[in-house]
Amino acid sequence: MEKIITLNNDGSLNVPDTPVIPYISGDGTGQDIWNAARLVLDAAVEKTYEGKKKIIFLEVLAGKTAFEKTGEWLPKETLETIKKHRVAIKGPLTTPVGEGMRSLNVAIRQELDLFACIRPVRYIKGVPSPCNDPQAINMTIFRENTEDLYKGIEWEAGTPEAKEAISFIREKSGQDLDENFTGIGIKPISIKNTKRLVKKAIQFAVDNKRPNVTLMHKGNIMKFTEGAFLKWGLEVGDEFSEIITEQELWDKFDGRVPEGKIILKSRIADNMFQQVLLRPEEYDVIACPNLNGDYISDLLAAMVGGLGLAPGANVGSECAVFEATHGTAPKYAGLDKVNPGSVILSGAMMLDHMGWQPAAELIRSAIQKAILNKRVTYDLARQIPGAIELKCSGFAEEICACMD
Repeated sequence: MEKIITLNNDGSLNVPDTPVIPYISGDGTGQDIWNAARLVLDAAVEKTYEGKKKIIFLEVLAGKTAFEKTGEWLPKETLETIKKHRVAIKGPLTTPVGEGMRSLNVAIRQELDLFACIRPVRYIKGVPSPCNDPQAINMTIFRENTEDLYKGIEWEAGTPEAKEAISFIREKSGQDLDENFTGIGIKPISIKNTKRLVKKAIQFAVDNKRPNVTLMHKGNIMKFTEGAFLKWGLEVGDEFSEIITEQELWDKFDGRVPEGKIILKSRIADNMFQQVLLRPEEYDVIACPNLNGDYISDLLAAMVGGLGLAPGANVGSECAVFEATHGTAPKYAGLDKVNPGSVILSGAMMLDHMGWQPAAELIRSAIQKAILNKRVTYDLARQIPGAIELKCSGFAEEICACMD
């Protein structure tokens, strides 16, 4: 019997054996990679639970398909269905650059209050990497998802709204901006959204026995936004008995980490980019504002082989959406060519979220085996000597075969 995932009083999920999970296949290559991902997810659940558990996937519309069928890019019904079912998964969605609608991905996150974008980054053996020691990279990014410059508060140069904002800025700060040729954007950072994001990151570190959490910010320049992110994040650290700051580590413990303690670090954003390249083994969980998180998560994905194998989750207090972290690649649409790994590994994160960890681990180990077998999609095959290039669907079939 099909059932709906519900939320317990403590915020945990009550997951039936046959949960209904909405999915958005996505635009461009979305249909190809979703078909591949669904094949792998179904196989992993079947093999792990021998038919006792099964996901009932329910299609909901967003993006180009939704616009063509309903005249809306993001129908209200889609959002309501995701809210009702608590967990959803999606492929990539179209976002025009410089004009038209704002990002649908951002809209979904804001409308559903999915305040934490979680991006685990870990090297998969056999994947080509530009780094000398990619095995040292094992980080999880917690990116604040609902505000910062992504809030969408901006006005085009020369508009009455931009001129009014410039007049206010001139009056309050003395800054002389050209009111006819200056676009204006607003960067909100709030105590509520900062603290709940950092709390989630620290709790993840506590639950998973991770050694450190780093607050990544540009507070030396943006003192009342990203500087406030640091201040409020450190206040959250005070709420956890497991947390010690780097200063406390040296003042009280002479640099030796006591058993059961987690170090709370802080790093200025530009320095952080150098740190993860030069000393990745020193960083584990990274919590950051929206824009910084966008940049650092894509950098780290490139360090372990690219977005084709980069999973992602957008998690709120009441629901979660797991998604491809790459774009739609429209030139490859319908060619059964691209790497479905991002959605497949996001699906594994979804299974973890549901409490079905054995099925999630089966997927991860099968992907590792498929890559070591050198039977991969074109993006990896062209970089791995002796590899056999598979179609998108063929790679999914190879992953399923590696589950035996």
